[in-house]
Amino acid sequence: MVTPSSEHATAQPDAPFAGSTRAPSADPSIGELVGEISEDLTQLVREEVELAKAEIKESATRAGKAAGMLAGSGYAGHLVLLMGSLAAVFGLAHVVDLAWAALIVTGFWALLAAVLCVVGRKRLKTVSAKPERTVETLKEDAQWARNPTS
Repeated sequence: MVTPSSEHATAQPDAPFAGSTRAPSADPSIGELVGEISEDLTQLVREEVELAKAEIKESATRAGKAAGMLAGSGYAGHLVLLMGSLAAVFGLAHVVDLAWAALIVTGFWALLAAVLCVVGRKRLKTVSAKPERTVETLKEDAQWARNPTS
């Protein structure tokens, strides 16, 4: 039969705490120290990743709201353009027939579209899809890697 005093006598005074997987040591080994540092570093990286995720989510939310506002302003601007064109047609209708007024306003927008198309195509031809400076520095890096002393 086990008495409370004999049970107490068999307990180890240096037993690890509940939940701990390691026995406490007054002088931990290098392996234990490296293991603790590794665990701490892993936990730190996890926390940093979680923080980055939260920041990106917040930024994406703000960017989405801003994009929605820009889309709304684009739609409103389109309506202004349509109503202004309609007003121009009715304004010109006092000078010429209504059909001619509509044709004049349509011709104006067609001319503007053609000019924008020509200018846009010219500018697009000057754009290079190949990142020239990056390719050049990569070539230099490859050359240096082949001959590091030169």
